[in-house]
Amino acid sequence: MKISRTLSCSLRLLAAVLLCANTVIAAEEERQWRPLAKDGIHDPKSPALRVLQEPGNALSRLPPGSGGNAVDWVEALDKNLINPRTNIFPETKVRVLDTDVLFNLKGGQPIVRFPHRAHTLWLDCSNCHEHLFKSVAGANKLSKLLILQGEQCGLCHGAVSFPLTECKRCHSVPRNAPLPARSPY
Repeated sequence: MKISRTLSCSLRLLAAVLLCANTVIAAEEERQWRPLAKDGIHDPKSPALRVLQEPGNALSRLPPGSGGNAVDWVEALDKNLINPRTNIFPETKVRVLDTDVLFNLKGGQPIVRFPHRAHTLWLDCSNCHEHLFKSVAGANKLSKLLILQGEQCGLCHGAVSFPLTECKRCHSVPRNAPLPARSPY
């Protein structure tokens, strides 16, 4: 029984190490962007291709990320490497909210930390509130199934933001860590 448990733990550890190694290798391969003429999207015979910037030239100077186009866009913002337009209409007020919300306080996995700042650097509150998420504590029942089906958080994550396979990016607060004095969820 004890040998079986030890072997089982060793096999799980080996699987985790191999998964991490494959993730690192895949991330490095992703940072080797295909030229536009060979990406399967652009017409290689189009003369317009000459005026477009190659992804490798544009993106290789930015901090590496583990998903999507292999760029950590929030770090690029924080380091002032990019300065995206915050609004289309001059009258639009940009409101960056620097508040974290904690979800899944009673589950078995690490607690989900939702960082408003990282989201409001890019998006206006109305992108998510009130149709995807209510701005009332306890009003949102998150569902892993719905997220995986492209709803709730899955509307962006897995499509235009880091993939849902990076569990620790959201499930980031250990269960034994002291929680802030006031958590709205």
